[in-house]
Amino acid sequence: MVFSLFLGLSVSSFSSIAASTNVTINGNGYDNVLDKEQARQMKEDWDQKRELRTQVNQREKIEFNKVDKAIDERDACLKSANIYAYWEPETRRCLDSNTGRPVNP
Repeated sequence: MVFSLFLGLSVSSFSSIAASTNVTINGNGYDNVLDKEQARQMKEDWDQKRELRTQVNQREKIEFNKVDKAIDERDACLKSANIYAYWEPETRRCLDSNTGRPVNP
């Protein structure tokens, strides 16, 4: 009987100790300030990366438009009725083979 009484007290005291160890008290708010600062820095980093991604996307769009325009101009030059017109791939221009001047196909 003494053993069962001792065992009952041990179990009840152990459960109350286990429950009390899960409590976190943030008395001075120091951790909260650090969390806010970390969140602010993460937001700032995210904003900077978003701005950089936007710039990269704009540059890629501009380059794509240049290439797309050059393809259209090349097609127009090759389909031109002017027999002296030829496409210069390095300069991406339609030139007259006699004069070397740009031609509007």
